Amino acid sequence: MTIALTCFTLGITQQVAHLVLNKPEAMNTMHPTFWRELDEVLLHLHQTGEARALVISSTGKHFSAGMALETFGGAITMDDQSPEGRAAIFDLLTDMQATFTRLENLRIPVIAAIHGGCIGGAVDMVTAACIRYATQDAFFCIQEINIGMVADVGTLQRLPKLIPLGVVKELAYTGRRLPATKALGYGLVNEVFDTQEAMVAAALQCAQEIASKPPVAIWGTKQAVNYARDHSVEDSLRQMGWLQGAIWSNQHVRESVSAMKQKRAGAFPALTPLQRFSDSAG
Repeated sequence: MTIALTCFTLGITQQVAHLVLNKPEAMNTMHPTFWRELDEVLLHLHQTGEARALVISSTGKHFSAGMALETFGGAITMDDQSPEGRAAIFDLLTDMQATFTRLENLRIPVIAAIHGGCIGGAVDMVTAACIRYATQDAFFCIQEINIGMVADVGTLQRLPKLIPLGVVKELAYTGRRLPATKALGYGLVNEVFDTQEAMVAAALQCAQEIASKPPVAIWGTKQAVNYARDHSVEDSLRQMGWLQGAIWSNQHVRESVSAMKQKRAGAFPALTPLQRFSDSAG
């Protein structure tokens, strides 16, 4: 299945979703349509449970050049002329932040395959992914400081959980580019590839491996890792007990062991499709 959108192409093959940014002529910049379509895709994947892993890649010279700056002179107004206007900026940013938080909270793992420039808002996006692969020519840039503003959609909150704080500050204060090789050394990316084709193939292969595991166990693992990142060991162990008690399945363990012994793919139920209460009849 392949769905063509304005800013993306979404394909789902063997329970792996592949979302491709497809506006290379605009360097895959992020404007309201980009935001709306990304939000809709993530909501669809989250609710249906039809995919067990998501790969995000891109086209053209750069992964994404970040926010489309012309948007703030047209479709979106950042009014700094009154306290009421400035207060509205809070709600606008909260809405934008929610889309990348949706990426982080997706019920399935997310792998970002990054080539060329990952700039500004694109850094906000990929830091919300679970795994990041990059090409040799990839680089990361907290571009916001170069245009006189503070990065505000997740980079400054998530990046310190991924790489040393001193490196975050250097990048955020200077707007310098972080090349893929250094990003690998800092742990921001899992692996660096010679070509985009090799990188995307590796990302899809990793996603396929994830998709072969019991989806509810993958869901639980993502829940536990994200919780542990933001809480103490004691609190996280307590949460782990509740989580394991909620999703433990003797059947899944037996099937996993049998599949390994018999060298075959395991057969596991998909995550239950979700329905928003507000969409229910009645």
